[in-house]
Amino acid sequence: MSFTATNLAANATTNIKNNPGLLHSIVINKIGASANTLKIYDGLDANGTLLGTMDTTIAAAPTRVYDTFFRTGLTIVIGTGTAADVTVCYS
Repeated sequence: MSFTATNLAANATTNIKNNPGLLHSIVINKIGASANTLKIYDGLDANGTLLGTMDTTIAAAPTRVYDTFFRTGLTIVIGTGTAADVTVCYS
């Protein structure tokens, strides 16, 4: 299976996909600072179902494999402090 990759490097709410799919992994390319977090939502915006929250300031786990389906869409929210640079891999 091949995946699509989207790079995010700013504090923002980003709708990655507008229909069902599979979240494969999130790679932290550059860690964030000052309590930066990344939230994963099954939805078209941050009002969807929260699937997970990552602390992007931890360098020990640069890749998180989820291999989980989302039913509505995929939205990522990066917020607080200095943003991490991440790559979201999905299909």
